[in-house]
Amino acid sequence: MAYSKIENLDQWFPQSSAMYAGPVRLGVVVGGSLSKGLLVKLDRGQLIEELAVGRYVVVHGASGKRFFCMITDIALDNTNPAIQNSPPDMADEFLRDVYIGTAAYGLVSVAPMLSIDEEDSEPKPVKTIPSHFMPVMNATVGDVNAVFGDEDARHFNVGAPLELEQTQINLDLKRLVERSVGVFGKSGTGKSFLTRVLLAGVIARQQAVNLIFDMHNDYGWEVTDERGPKAKGLKQLFPGRVTIITLDAESSRRRNARFDFEVKLGFDEIEPEDIAMLRATMNLSDAMIDAAYTMRKRWGRSWIRRLLKDEVDDFNDIVENTNIGGGTYSALQRRLQRFERWDFLSHETITDSVQEIINLLVERQQSVVLEFGRYGNELEAYILVANYLTRRIHRQYVEKVEKALGDTAHEPPQLLITIEEAHKFLDPAIASQTIFGIIARELRKYNVTLLVVDQRPSGIDEEVMSQIGTRVTALLDNDRDINAVLTGISGAQSLREVLARLDTRQQAIIMGHAVPMPVVVKTRNYDQAFYDAVMRGNIGNGGDDTTDRTRKRLGSGDKERRLR
Repeated sequence: MAYSKIENLDQWFPQSSAMYAGPVRLGVVVGGSLSKGLLVKLDRGQLIEELAVGRYVVVHGASGKRFFCMITDIALDNTNPAIQNSPPDMADEFLRDVYIGTAAYGLVSVAPMLSIDEEDSEPKPVKTIPSHFMPVMNATVGDVNAVFGDEDARHFNVGAPLELEQTQINLDLKRLVERSVGVFGKSGTGKSFLTRVLLAGVIARQQAVNLIFDMHNDYGWEVTDERGPKAKGLKQLFPGRVTIITLDAESSRRRNARFDFEVKLGFDEIEPEDIAMLRATMNLSDAMIDAAYTMRKRWGRSWIRRLLKDEVDDFNDIVENTNIGGGTYSALQRRLQRFERWDFLSHETITDSVQEIINLLVERQQSVVLEFGRYGNELEAYILVANYLTRRIHRQYVEKVEKALGDTAHEPPQLLITIEEAHKFLDPAIASQTIFGIIARELRKYNVTLLVVDQRPSGIDEEVMSQIGTRVTALLDNDRDINAVLTGISGAQSLREVLARLDTRQQAIIMGHAVPMPVVVKTRNYDQAFYDAVMRGNIGNGGDDTTDRTRKRLGSGDKERRLR
C-alpha cells in the first residue's frame, strides 16, 4: 500500500543537488557553425528561465573532446508556426505536457571558446565544433578550474563565474601587465573598486610597480563606499609597498588621509609639449601652441613666468621679433593665467620631483599613488600633471632599458601607470602625438604599460584600443562604447548581448591577454574578507617591520617632507 503514494518517477529518483553531484544536462547540439556559434535544443525538463547569457556550458564531443562554451543568446522556438497564432490552453495539464519540450521548446546559442582533449588537459583555441546531438552540460567547478587554473604566485582571484560562486576566476597578472589594461563601464558600475582589486593583486604578487594618478582620491587612503562603510586604500593594505604623495596637502589633512610627500612643480619645468595636451580642455588653438614653442625657444625656461608677468617690454619683444601676433600672445596669456590659481605650481623649482618619484619606483620598488585633492575636479590640472610626470618618467625608463643592453637583471621593474578619464589623453585627434598613445603602442618594449579607466571607451583612439591587451568591462549601454570595447576581440558579435546585459554592479566581462577566454565574473567584494585574503597571499609584504624601516629610510615618520 505504501507504494501507491508514489505518483511519478521523479519521486522515485529525485535529482536534487544533494543526490546528484555530477554535471546537469541542458540539451543537445542541433546546429550552428564555428563562426556563428552552436544552437542547443533544451531538454524537456530544463527551465529556460534558469539560464542566462554569460553562463558557461560544456559540450561533450564524440571523440572525448570537451568544448568550453558561453551562452550568448536565449530564444523560444517551435516545430509548427501555427502554434504562435493559436496557442494551446496551458491550463490543461495534458496539453501542457504534450506541447512543452516537443512542439514548443527552448533554444540557446552558445559560443565555443576553448577545447580540452581527453589525453591533453591543456585548454586550446577552438578550431572545430562538435557533432549533431552531442550532449550539452552545465559547467562544473572542475571544468572552470581546468581552464582558469589555481591561484598562485602570478595568478590572482578577481571573482567567480556566474552561478558557480564556489569556484573562482584567476587572472594571469604577469600577462596582465605585459600589455596595457582597460577598465571600462558607465558611471556608477564600480570601476574604481574594480580597479582597486586589480591593483591590489598586482602589488600583492609583485608583478609591477604602479604609478597611480588618483583623480578623486580613491586608491591611496580609505574611501567611503556608496553603501556606507569605509573601504581601505592600497596604503593600508600594503603599508611597506605603497607611498602616497599629494598635490593638495590641505585636502589630505582634512580627509585624515596620511601622505608621505607633497609635490610641487615649477613653472620653469613646464615645456610646450606639456601645454599641447591641454589643447581641447583649455581651448588652445594651433597658433597658441606654436607661440608657446616660440617663446620657449626665445626666453628659455622662464617663458611662462615672463608671459604671466605681462610686462610691456616682453610683449613688444615677442610681437616685433617673432611671427606671433598680439592677439595670440594675449589669448595664450589669459588661458595660462589659471596656472596661478594652482598652489602646486611655484615660480621656481627647488627639488626634482620626477627624480624623487623615479627613486621610489625603481630603487625602492614602491608603488606611488599621487592624490590630486581638490584639483581632481579640474581636468586641466589632472591632464597637465599626469602628462608632465609621465613624459619624464618614460624618458628615464627608455634610457635605463637601453643602458641595460638586454640584461633583464639591470632593467627597471615593470611599471603600470593608471590614468582616469583616459579618453582625454587618448583622443583620436592627439593620441598619436601624446606620451600615453606612444606607451600603448610600444606594448612593454620599455617596461611601461598603462591601466586606463574610462566610461567612454568610444572616445579612445581605435589604434590605441586595439593595443589594449586585457579589457575589464562593466555595464555599458551605449552602442558606440560597446563596439569600441569589442574592437579586435574574436567572436565580438556573440559577446555584444552578454556585455549589454550585465548587472549594474559587481559584474564584469574580462577579455584578452590575461585570461584564456572571455569570462563574465561576479567580482569579489572589497571588504574585510578580501583584505585578509590579500594579506595572507601577499608575497614579500613588509608588515610592520618593513613599514618602520621604510619610514626611517624615507625620513617621513610623523613629519611630512615636501617635494618642491
